[in-house]
Amino acid sequence: MSLVPWAYEVSRQNLSDTLPRRWAHVQGVAQKAQTLAAAVGDDAALLEAAAILHDVGYAPHLAMTGFHPLDGAVYLRGIDAPDRLVHLVAHHSCAVREAHLRGLEGQLAEFQDEEGPVRDALWMCDLTTTPDGEPTDFVSRVAEIKQRYGPGDLVTVFIDSAQRDLADAIARTTSRLREFAG
Repeated sequence: MSLVPWAYEVSRQNLSDTLPRRWAHVQGVAQKAQTLAAAVGDDAALLEAAAILHDVGYAPHLAMTGFHPLDGAVYLRGIDAPDRLVHLVAHHSCAVREAHLRGLEGQLAEFQDEEGPVRDALWMCDLTTTPDGEPTDFVSRVAEIKQRYGPGDLVTVFIDSAQRDLADAIARTTSRLREFAG
């Protein structure tokens, strides 16, 4: 089985029954990834696989640390997923900042942040998709996260600290798409 169908099946098995809203979100993120394929060239399948799997660590039976990027990456590494896919899941949406707040940066450091077009596009896909899998803009998505978690929550502190990095990744991806179209 090729990477993308395999990734959808792994995600479906872990999220669809226990976390149907999260399942809807990752499907929306994967749909967005399909629209950004031009920004990542030959890595389009990798982007889509990372998009559908980026939140697999939320599955209750996989939550070892309670930090879903890390839990998802550990799980995927354990089932022999490709290394780049594992690393993209570990570092999706500026996870390093939240890992620091949680005291998990040492564990996250086991995974490499590739800091390139695929990573940037994955961040864009996640941060422009609602929890229900619908398209949204970055500003609205950040506002929704802050409202959902509330002032002072660790996730709110994280999103405040990561906002510039996330916006920059979206801008770089948008620029790459313009270059491809131009």
